[in-house]
Amino acid sequence: MARQNYLFTSESVSEGHPDKVCDRISDAVLDAFLAEEAAARVACETFATSGMVVIGGEVGLSDPERLKDYMGRISQIARDCIKDIGYEQDKFHWNTCHVLNFLHEQSAHIWQGVSKDGAGDQGIMFGYAVDETPELMPAPILYSHKVLQRLAEVRKSGAEPTLRPDAKSQITLRYEGGRPVEVTQMVLSTQHADAGQTSDDIRAIVEPYIREVLPAGWLTENTEWHVNPTGTFVIGGPDGDTGLTGRKIIVDTYGGSALHGGGAFSGKDPSKVDRSAAYAARYLAKNVVAAGLARRCTLQLSYAIGVAKPLSIYVDTHGTGEVEEAAIERAVADVMDLTPRGIREHLNLNRPIYERTAAYGHFGRTPDADGGFSWERTDLAEALKKAV
Repeated sequence: MARQNYLFTSESVSEGHPDKVCDRISDAVLDAFLAEEAAARVACETFATSGMVVIGGEVGLSDPERLKDYMGRISQIARDCIKDIGYEQDKFHWNTCHVLNFLHEQSAHIWQGVSKDGAGDQGIMFGYAVDETPELMPAPILYSHKVLQRLAEVRKSGAEPTLRPDAKSQITLRYEGGRPVEVTQMVLSTQHADAGQTSDDIRAIVEPYIREVLPAGWLTENTEWHVNPTGTFVIGGPDGDTGLTGRKIIVDTYGGSALHGGGAFSGKDPSKVDRSAAYAARYLAKNVVAAGLARRCTLQLSYAIGVAKPLSIYVDTHGTGEVEEAAIERAVADVMDLTPRGIREHLNLNRPIYERTAAYGHFGRTPDADGGFSWERTDLAEALKKAV
């Protein structure tokens, strides 16, 4: 039987965290190529350090000559991302940092498998959903994201002019009877403008927004606060620490509450099942819970490079299921084509919708009118009920 009373912690990082700067640039490059051609192939990695951004990986368009012309846009794409995030520091400024582009054409050996509708690589992908929040997400990671999103909003609006882009949050929740009831530890570190600002000064700025975001009653007199616990945090972003695409995969997914297949998402086009099948797995797990077939669901898919159909489908409802897991496994295969092409078409993934996913989580977001976060829809719930 699952534990009912316990503490659980998840963390998030802001869009200005060095790794997230890199995720953002990689996904912006991906969006630019998908805007040019829906079948574009992109596997883009970014590295950032003081005064420098390095972009590498492989890309492909149907017309190689057009690809050459497109390479000249990469530097401006990176600068636009850095500017929107808000970096105008002496040692990391959108207009003065060096941008080095080492993107090259996609390997023909990888292309041959994908072109036959096979998976772009082997791998295992997990999806997860739980009914402890309206978004069917684990509460610790969901609210860690929401805190940083809110602080980014007030920073960019000018309401809090001394906040700077780099920030991290961490929330420890106490569960009682299997439900989150109290924040026992609230951790928030944020870059700020003035070296004279103390931890108490920063807490006075951020606490009202944290209280605004968290559910009523979760912050109590017993909650311990750790705001900028090391003191001054003026040097931040890639000037304070290097960044690299794909280093925040637990922040991107379920905050450690669920399994992760190991593959990062950012910078990868949807022919890569690391990304598209992870989205499909979340979509299916969320619909299982939305359909009332379970209160908690983990779903695994596995693939081999060049092979279209998934090698396996596995479901675990952690003792909360209303029907047998094997019946759900059969049902998800009936209601959705889980080949890489089927996933891309069902979720309409061949479009420039990825830059917005680069910070504050790929899951638990509101589906956008243009198809962004399509994997967060619950439009398969009725079909799953009928199929089991």
